[in-house]
Amino acid sequence: MPFAVHVLGLAVFAQGTSEFMLSGLLSGIAGDLHVSLGAAGLLTSAFAIGMVVGAPLTALAGRTWPRRRALLFFLGVFVAVHVVGALTSSYGVLLATRVVAALANAGFWAVALVTALAMVGPHQRARATAVVVGGVTVACVVGVPAGAALGELWGWRAAFWAVALVSVPAAIAFLVAVPGGRPDDAPQVSARSELRALARPRLLSTLLVMALVQGATFCTFSYLEPLVTRVTGFGAGWVPVVLALFGVGSFAGVTLAGRLADARPDAVIGLGMTALAAGWAALALTAGHPVAALALVLLQGALAFGTGTTLITRVFRLAPDAPTMAGSFATAAFNVGAAAGPWLGGLALGAGFGFRAPVWVSALLMCLALVGAGALSASSPTGVVRRPGRGGPTE
Repeated sequence: MPFAVHVLGLAVFAQGTSEFMLSGLLSGIAGDLHVSLGAAGLLTSAFAIGMVVGAPLTALAGRTWPRRRALLFFLGVFVAVHVVGALTSSYGVLLATRVVAALANAGFWAVALVTALAMVGPHQRARATAVVVGGVTVACVVGVPAGAALGELWGWRAAFWAVALVSVPAAIAFLVAVPGGRPDDAPQVSARSELRALARPRLLSTLLVMALVQGATFCTFSYLEPLVTRVTGFGAGWVPVVLALFGVGSFAGVTLAGRLADARPDAVIGLGMTALAAGWAALALTAGHPVAALALVLLQGALAFGTGTTLITRVFRLAPDAPTMAGSFATAAFNVGAAAGPWLGGLALGAGFGFRAPVWVSALLMCLALVGAGALSASSPTGVVRRPGRGGPTE
């Protein structure tokens, strides 16, 4: 695997830490900036919305740029707004920096995914995708707990400084490892043609399935704390351990999927989604048993990110003539799920269905994803997508 692919994973680690670290910093931000916890929580929502909206917009803006220039630009903006966020005493400015950081993150993701795939052979695409997405899982295991620890020791601003500093080595490495010229496979068609390619029903259905899978994942992940403390019976000190356990499973899942999905992508997706639906239902039923709960948290983390990584690879396979925009739509679908899942879980909690309710919502979302995947398979049994103007299939 090229060194540059691992560098992309490092940058994604920093950005993934930024996306999720606020869960451990909200009280400090609210107290320092004299706003409510609800207002502080909007910083997370602003980031998710910025990712959804920003992914296609930034991809359109930078689709013809040399990839090294695009990666450095988006990462530079990301670092700059974290410096501003660490220095500001204004809630409004901090909220604006979260939106701009999300836009930069979305643009970086879109370019990073297509860059990683362009640097490997056709039989290593799932593995390259796993390395990039693996940065998010490492953020869950290391970055988010470390950000919370920094916030506890030196205040929430220290976590923002840390994210900016971790991004700098990646930017330097891009100058060495990523080619600077316009790549041979850079878009040769208009933006309208790329967008038209993304309107294929099979691709749109895959994006919908992606959003449902991620919605199920983040619905339960967002409410693991009340589940493990009020249902499983663990003390508050166990919460970081359980979150890290989910992250360890996630890292294992993307690593294993990267090795299996290049050869059997449909099997990985089908078996992974079925196991996820059964696993969320099993967790809802057995959450009161500590050993079962811990085992299922680890397993579900592996299944969720392994399946999600393989779905991202499928999006690129279905849109070979729109690589940059395909990456942006995959990023948007991921974040639609990341925003909708916690919202639906919150509705279930607010309706008084108990602390297991978000897990049942995850199981329901996975059932809907399975229905969508079944309809997808029925509409196109072979899964073959042909490149325009060529006789052979892409896969």
